[in-house]
Amino acid sequence: MQSSNHAPGSRPSQYEDLTTSSDAHTLPALDNVHNGGEEDDVRGGTSGVKTLQSSSTRQGNGTTQSQESKAIEDEPPSTQTQFRLFAGKKVYVLFVGIISVVNSTFGSSLPAGAIHYLAEYFHVTSQAQLVLPISLFLVGYVLGPVVFAPLSETYGRRIIMVSTFALFNIFTLACAVAPNWPFFLVFRLLCGITASSAIAVVGGLFADIYNDPTSRGRAMAFFMAATACGPQLAPIISGYISVVTWRWAFWVGLIIAGVSLAFLCLMQETYGPTILKRRAQRMRRETGNPNIFAPLELEKKGARQMITVTLTRPVRMFLSEAIVLFSCVYISIAYAIFYLFFEAYPLIFEGIYGFNTGTAGLPFLAIGVGALLSVAMFLYWDSKLMRARKANAPWTEVEEYRRLPLAALGGPLYVISLFWLGWTAKSDIHWIVPILSGIPFGVGFMLGKPKGSVFMSLMNYVTDAYETFAASALAATSATRSTFGAVLPIAARPMYNSLGIAWASSLLAFLSLAMSVIPFAFIKYGDRIRANSKFCQELREKKKGYEEEREREESIASSPEHGITPGEVTKQGSM
Repeated sequence: MQSSNHAPGSRPSQYEDLTTSSDAHTLPALDNVHNGGEEDDVRGGTSGVKTLQSSSTRQGNGTTQSQESKAIEDEPPSTQTQFRLFAGKKVYVLFVGIISVVNSTFGSSLPAGAIHYLAEYFHVTSQAQLVLPISLFLVGYVLGPVVFAPLSETYGRRIIMVSTFALFNIFTLACAVAPNWPFFLVFRLLCGITASSAIAVVGGLFADIYNDPTSRGRAMAFFMAATACGPQLAPIISGYISVVTWRWAFWVGLIIAGVSLAFLCLMQETYGPTILKRRAQRMRRETGNPNIFAPLELEKKGARQMITVTLTRPVRMFLSEAIVLFSCVYISIAYAIFYLFFEAYPLIFEGIYGFNTGTAGLPFLAIGVGALLSVAMFLYWDSKLMRARKANAPWTEVEEYRRLPLAALGGPLYVISLFWLGWTAKSDIHWIVPILSGIPFGVGFMLGKPKGSVFMSLMNYVTDAYETFAASALAATSATRSTFGAVLPIAARPMYNSLGIAWASSLLAFLSLAMSVIPFAFIKYGDRIRANSKFCQELREKKKGYEEEREREESIASSPEHGITPGEVTKQGSM
């Protein structure tokens, strides 16, 4: 056994596999110290323990006892964070992720049905200011994800989601009791910042618990449907209940969020590196060996690392990753138009058809119907994909062919719905006709995302492409789409007043038509883009290294001597 200059408890900067055949019994001995709990739900049950450094400690009798630094490891990055959960536990995590997102998106549009009552109570007459309760919430969607997503990849999903959701409850309460307009707007911004955590982290949450792309894709489909349904229900509820008082709209939001927080608190941690860190801490306590570490504990820490590496990762991915950049642009336009409708629909259905504030929210249900139809379409596509994979169809091995065909379909539907709305919203045409345009809009909006519809398909495509870095990649898309969603609605009323309903909608349709080219470009060039991606290359190298290591260990375990030879140094990535 080699000696080391590291003192017991010090953290070596690199892995060094120094275990010899005489130490082989240490592996199962340390593997069996687990007492159960959420850490044991990680794939692989009890992870292997790898020696990092050896060190010597001098005993009181003058003898020297060898003590080893060990790192507990799980599986390759592609499966490293996968929970080995019972189906019921996975469904619970899925349920918690969905209700957290519904609360977030529900809160975003909650003032839409109460805006007239808010204007009357706070004596606000400027139309530009009346857009701010929604726009400032979406500004929070810009600021929050770039912080919460990378933090969840450092400290775990649960602590970030629970803490931010608790703050969301507090700020929703503050909105309900706001004494004046400036305070109300500040609390709406803080609500948006804390609510953005769910949007940013849930994609990574599902990547943690679902190993295969099929299961993960289905989970993301329901997730994206939830993001679309939340904003459509809120204007209806607030429109009807604000007749009593606008404050009750936020009391209802608080009640729903408070009940959801209870479910969130019961969720287990799902992020594999964090679970392994807890396991290492427990093993240090139970074995008395201070030199057992999880890989996460060996990564560089500190304020400089946090700022230059962790928190800047979404920004770096946006600037350097073509898939992230163009997905952000496409989704941002779709998202901005979606939130612009909270300004356009009252102009159409209150201005042209004479709806009151309650019934003016009902047309949003058509978009919800379209979103649900998109889920059904995705599940149909997914079942077709599964049959093709069982038949070993070559096209199923291509990431772009699995994820993006529905996005290619969603784009044209999105364009059609905008022309439909613009040119049928006339007093001599029945109101049901422009309302029905919301169905293809909902389908196209969801399908255009990287994993099903535009939204669904692209989000899943990003998740599958970046796996371990999915939360940061999705944070980049969340921040950019929220920027567009916050800014474009401010221009909605001036644009519709200047161009008219028909041509304003047509302008948005032409813009969407240009964006609908992006999924087709990904289908043709996506494999080459991923091949040149710095982040994708890092993931491939990690997978390759882990696979070689597993093969080596399996070969050693099958040998008669069961000896373990020194391995190659494994350096921690700085991504």
